[in-house]
Formats: sequence, C-alpha cells, structure tokens
Amino acid sequence: MKIDLHTHILPRDWPDLDAKYGYAGFVRLDHYKPCCARMMIGDRVFREITDSVWDPKRRIEEMDREKISMQVLSTVPVMFSYWAKPHDALDLSRRLNDHIADVVRDHPKRFAGLATIPLQDPDLAAQELERCVRKLGLRGAQIGTHVDANPHWGRIDTLNLDNVSLQPVWSAAEQLNAAIFVHPWDMLGKERMPKYWLPWLVGMPAETSLAICSMIFGGVFERFPKLRVAFAHGGGAFPFTIGRIEHAFHVRPDLYDTDNPATPRSYLAHGHTPARFYVDSLVHDAGALKLLLKLFGASRVALGSDYPFPLGEFHPGKLIDSLKLSAKEKVQLFSGNACDFLGINR
Repeated sequence: MKIDLHTHILPRDWPDLDAKYGYAGFVRLDHYKPCCARMMIGDRVFREITDSVWDPKRRIEEMDREKISMQVLSTVPVMFSYWAKPHDALDLSRRLNDHIADVVRDHPKRFAGLATIPLQDPDLAAQELERCVRKLGLRGAQIGTHVDANPHWGRIDTLNLDNVSLQPVWSAAEQLNAAIFVHPWDMLGKERMPKYWLPWLVGMPAETSLAICSMIFGGVFERFPKLRVAFAHGGGAFPFTIGRIEHAFHVRPDLYDTDNPATPRSYLAHGHTPARFYVDSLVHDAGALKLLLKLFGASRVALGSDYPFPLGEFHPGKLIDSLKLSAKEKVQLFSGNACDFLGINR
C-alpha cells in the first residue's frame, strides 16, 4: 500500500473572484484548450496546468499506473489568499474545501482530504477547520509557512507560525485531532530572485526551515503537545542546517532561549524516540533521504510526491525504493506514517 501525503487539486471551475469580491489578485482559470488551463492572476500567467489537477478520473488512472493506493488532496498553495479580506478568504476556503470533500466522498478508498483555512483571521480559521473535520470528514488542514502583512486590511506585520495570535488554530487542531500539513507559498526573498526559478529552488526550502524554527523556538509544540504537524519537501533547508541552528542555540542563548528552553535537536529522533514532527520524502536525492531517516526516524518520514507539478517526484516512491530499508521501514514510509499522521486506521 502506498499513500501519497503531498498532492494538490483544484476545482475545474469557479467564479471570477476579482469581480465577486471587488478587488484584484485572485487566481482564475483560463481553459484555453482541451485538458489544459492557465492559472491567471490578472493578466499574468502564474502556472499552466492540465486536467490531472482537477479530474479525479485522470488522477486515478495515473495513481493506478504508479501503484499509488491513496492520495491526500490539498489545494494549490497560491489559493491560500492570506492577503485577502478575511471573510472573502473564508468564502474561497469553503468553496475549495467543499470540492475536496466531494471528491473524497465519491472515491473514499482512493482519496483523503486536507482543508485550507483563512489564517489571516485565526478565529475564522479555527471555525472552518472544525467544520471541515466534523461535517466534511477531512483529516485536517494544509497551511502556509507564514501569513503576509496587508496594511489595506489592517495588519502591518507578517505573522510567522510562532505568533501568539495563531493559538486558536493550534488549539482547535489539537482538540479535533486534526493533522496540520505546512507547505511554503509566498517565497522569502523573491524580489532578489527573479531569474532561474530561484524562488522555488532557494526561497521554498528557506520558508520551510523558517516555519520549523518558528514553531520550535516559539514553543508551539510545548504548548500543544498533542499537535500533529508535517512539513513539505523534506523539511526544506532545516535538516541540512540543524548543526548551525543547534550551535546558535547554545552560543547565543540571549537571542534563542527566550520562549522555549528546549534545544532544537531535542525535537529530532533520539534513541527509540522519533522526532516531534513529520516530514515528507520529497527531496530528490538518496543521501538527503538517508539524512531525513537519521534525523527524524523511520516513523516520521512519509511518502510525498507534490503531484502533479514539475518539481514533484514523477514516480512516487521510487526514491524510497532505491534505499536498502527493512520491510517494516518501507511499510512505514509508504503508508504507515501517513496513516498515523492523518489518524487513519491501518
């Protein structure tokens, strides 16, 4: 059995959101030829996609070809719309979440779902998470690595995941036994990286590391010990800079030991105790995957492909298969860890 924790989906159609909400910046789909569409923001092409993004039948055909038992569906991160007015973002979130729930309901053995929630208003986000878990049967939520500032709607500061205002979200997730999958979106330093796809190659890994460090140093895992969190793309840059992060914790306690006295390494695997949080396996390198297994333990790394996008793993699980792992470890990486993270009975 193989469960792909990291896949993205959109509805085939939705209304013109710029017109609906009365201001610009939302994504629309331009179905310019059969089975293909452009994701447009204003007159700019954000990304070209195919029907694999919106057609469950096409997805299942490709899953069968790659021997994937189940995909975990989440929206495309550009749809988070944390910059928007909170109630507009909630309306959009509900539309996206209802669509994911419909797909899961139609194919319950092939798909599980994660919601999107309007993090710019944590109380609304917590309410939508509860609706999605209790009424729609989704397994939790996919969230971004930060909430961007938007002075037009009254918030002048960018919120990292340690911000105290987000506590209603963590509390709701813990009470609902809901999984939280953290995915980078609006990339760090993008203004300095207009060429070579660098926001995706450099900014995304940095974003994920920033999110992990924010949650560790901010004491989020200490305040919410039952919270289940996974980070996309193998934890980004975090696993490969943990030595520097740990060293800094000890040499500058005046800066680092402020909200949480626990060392960063204490959140990673030690002895028979696995890491405090999960990562997916999407690192495209056998040596990097071996490092993840060493740092997090075999019970905290889950298959993730980023289907159906070009930076994903085209043959999900091929990298895991390339390693010399025990039968038990392969079961954990291919399906067991996803089940544990999502709260699915094995």
